[in-house]
Amino acid sequence: MNNTFNIIQKLLQEKADYQARLSLIPYDGSPEVKENTSGKYLYIRKRVKGKLTSTYVDVYSDELYQFLLRNFKEARELKKQIRRVDKELTKNGYVSEELSLDVLMNLDFARANMKANIYDQAILEGVATTFPQTEEIIENGTVNGMSASDVQKILNLKHAWEFILDKDVIQADSNFYLLSHIAKLVNEGFFHDGGRIRGVPVSIGGTSYIPPLPIEPIVIETMNAIVKSNKELIDKAIELCMYCMRTQIFLDGNKRASIIFVNHFMISHGLGILVIPENHVTEFKKKLVEYYENADIQGMSVFLKEKCWKKMND
Repeated sequence: MNNTFNIIQKLLQEKADYQARLSLIPYDGSPEVKENTSGKYLYIRKRVKGKLTSTYVDVYSDELYQFLLRNFKEARELKKQIRRVDKELTKNGYVSEELSLDVLMNLDFARANMKANIYDQAILEGVATTFPQTEEIIENGTVNGMSASDVQKILNLKHAWEFILDKDVIQADSNFYLLSHIAKLVNEGFFHDGGRIRGVPVSIGGTSYIPPLPIEPIVIETMNAIVKSNKELIDKAIELCMYCMRTQIFLDGNKRASIIFVNHFMISHGLGILVIPENHVTEFKKKLVEYYENADIQGMSVFLKEKCWKKMND
């Protein structure tokens, strides 16, 4: 029984990953060339609700045609993999449950705020970006005037947010394995396996605190104990987030992964979202150093509830 559960959870994460990658493809359809007396033009042809549509893209060029063709082939392969995973889920007895109204509203709320959340997270990580630049990267995958690594970080944040906002993934448990997958996504392009628990010592700038090497069974046990505790849901969320940051479970991307992970927990319980706004980054970093050094979560908890908790009914 437990093995089946683990298989289903892995398949759900795999499916959401494919769906998130599919959403990043700017043109999902087969390229079509139309020609008239004024020249050649490129369109994307796809079937929407049983009806064949043709959408204009731009004036024809060999480079753009090849780009659209690559998009089409990649999208077709991703859809094939999603169908394969759906068959595996069915074979293992998985039935998607109806989400509660609170969770559905929270998903919509998170999607509506996703660009702002990604921008705030990028600023927290020291990415030199503006909101318009962040928006351009999220929508088109590129922007002028920014380093390739900063663009990659923003794209990775988008990928990870898309992952947790999948209706199947939001039903999964907020546990170590989900956190590891999120860490893998935010570290994509920087580390070969950014979701693997670190096996080397690390130091943290600005503090004398040196996190000990994380031991996987202890990390799993601690995270599960936090989730199963009798505390208020928002207090569980904050403790999960801060434990993951202070433990420095991965080689890099711990703040990014922890914040997105805790939002999975928040959204799955209809609590709203938790993100450090740009104008509170300096105060957060100061309190984070204090928390690293004394492990007293009280001050950080008050700060996060008052300055960083976005509720749906505010």
